[in-house]
Amino acid sequence: MFQKKQWFLNAVLAIALLVPAFTSAQKKQKPNVIFIYADDVGYGDLSAYGAAKISTPNIDRIGKEGIRFTNAHTSSATCTPSRFALMTGKYPWRQKGTGVLPGDASLIIPTDHITLPALFQKAGYKTASVGKWHLGLGESSKHINWNKPITKGPNEVGFDYAYFFPATSDRVPTVFVENHEVQGLDQNDPIEVDYSKKIGDEPTGKENPELLKLPASPNHGHNNTIVNGIGRIGWMTGGKQTRWTDEEIAHVFLSKAQQFMEDNSKAPFFLYFSLNDIHVPRMPSSQFKGKSEMGLRGDVILQMDWTVGEILKKLDELKIADNTLIIFSSDNGPVLDDGYADRAVELAKGHSPAGPLRGGKYSAFEGGSRVPWLARWPQTIKPATVSDALICQIDLLASFANFFQQKLDGDDAVDSFNVMDAMIGKSKVGRGFLIKQGGALSITQGTWKYIEPRDGKAIAELTNTETGNNAKPQLYDLSKDIGEKINLADKYPAKVKTMAAELEKIRSEGRSR
Repeated sequence: MFQKKQWFLNAVLAIALLVPAFTSAQKKQKPNVIFIYADDVGYGDLSAYGAAKISTPNIDRIGKEGIRFTNAHTSSATCTPSRFALMTGKYPWRQKGTGVLPGDASLIIPTDHITLPALFQKAGYKTASVGKWHLGLGESSKHINWNKPITKGPNEVGFDYAYFFPATSDRVPTVFVENHEVQGLDQNDPIEVDYSKKIGDEPTGKENPELLKLPASPNHGHNNTIVNGIGRIGWMTGGKQTRWTDEEIAHVFLSKAQQFMEDNSKAPFFLYFSLNDIHVPRMPSSQFKGKSEMGLRGDVILQMDWTVGEILKKLDELKIADNTLIIFSSDNGPVLDDGYADRAVELAKGHSPAGPLRGGKYSAFEGGSRVPWLARWPQTIKPATVSDALICQIDLLASFANFFQQKLDGDDAVDSFNVMDAMIGKSKVGRGFLIKQGGALSITQGTWKYIEPRDGKAIAELTNTETGNNAKPQLYDLSKDIGEKINLADKYPAKVKTMAAELEKIRSEGRSR
C-alpha cells in the first residue's frame, strides 16, 4: 500500500515538474521576429540579386543561411502606401489619404482594427518600431504640436516602444521622437512646421544655395529650410538642439534597435526596424563616405549592409539567432535622382538598380514593387533556398495570425493571405493573385500581369522613370518577359477581359478574401 501511494506521489511530482518545463519549451518555440525594412532599395541593388558593382555580404548572408525570394512584392511603388499595407493587411488604395505623406500628417492607420504589431502583442510579444515611420501622427485633421506629447503614433497601433522620425529624412521636422516626445526639446525654442508657406527667417535652399553641402535637383522641392547643410521639403523654425545630423541617423537607429533586442532577449520580441537608407538625402557617416564606386548612393548601400551585419552580430552575441526569424526587404523599387544632385545617375553606370525589371519607384511596372526579400530562421528554414512563390508584404498579418492561431475578424486585414508556408520555404506556392499600385493598378495571376489603362505621362520627368501609364490595356507574360517589353493585350483580348473583370470585382467588393 505504501509503495502504491509513494508511486502515485512520485508521478504527481513528476507531472508537476514537467508542466513548467513544457510551458517553457512552448514559449521558446515562439521565434523572435525582426523585419528590416530598407528604403528605395531595388531588385538589382544587392549582390544576392546579381549586382556586380557593389557587394552586400551581410544581407546576402541572410539568403545563404535561409531563403531568397525572386517573386516578392510590396503593395505599392511608393513608401507610405507600402507601409500602410504592411501594417494593416489592407490595400492602401482602398483608403483615402494613403499617398506619400508630408511630415505633419495625421495618423492614417485605424486604431480600431488589428495591426501587425498588435497581433504580436496579443501573442505575448514585446514590440518595437525603430527608424522611419511615415504613417502620420496625432489626431485626424488636427495640427501637431511638436512641443507637447504627441497623442497618437506607433504606440497606439501596437508598438510597446518606438524611436523614429516622423516622415522621411528629406522632410521637416528633422527630429527624433521617442514614444510620444520629441527628443532634446527646449521649451524656450519651440518647434513650428509648415508645408504651405515659409515661416521664420532661417536660410532656405532656394534663397541661399551657397549654404548647401548637397545641392538640390531642380524642381523637386528640396529647397526649403536648410538643416545640416541640406535643403528639405517644408519649412521649420525652432528646435535647434533637437535636429539630427544626417551622418548619425543610421548609428542612432541601430543603437536603439540593439538595445531593444538586448532588453528583450529572454522573451519573444517583434522588431520593426525601418532603415533610413538608402532614401535621399544620401549622407552616410564618414565611415562609409567614398567607400563605393557609386558615389553617395553606393556608400549608403554599404552602410545599410553594415547595419544588417551588426544586427546579425547582436543575435549571435545574445545567443538567440537560432530562434529568430529575420526578414530583409524594401518598401518599393529604386530611384536614382530623387531630389538631390548627388551624381547617382552618372555613377550608376554598370549597375542596374532594378536588375532585369522595367521601371522603378513610382512605376506600375515590376521595377516599382518587385523587391528583394531574404529571410533566415535556422530552426526552420533550409539554408540556400531560392523560391519563386508569389508573396507580398501585405500577407504578413494573415500569415502570422495563422501561425499564432489567432482568428481575424471579417473586416480586418481584408487583402492579406496566409502564405506562411511559402515564407519559410515549406511550400513553393504563394498567393493566387496580387493587385499592386504604381499610379495605375495592376493584377498578377500566375505568370500573367495586366495593367489597367491610365492616362498620364509615360515617363516621370523628375526621376526619368517609366511610369507604366498607358491609355490602352497592357498584358505581359512574366514567365517569358520579366522585363515587360512585349504588350500582349491585342493578342489575348479574352485574357485581358477576364483579368480586368477580376480586378474590378476585387475593387468593388472591398476585400480580397
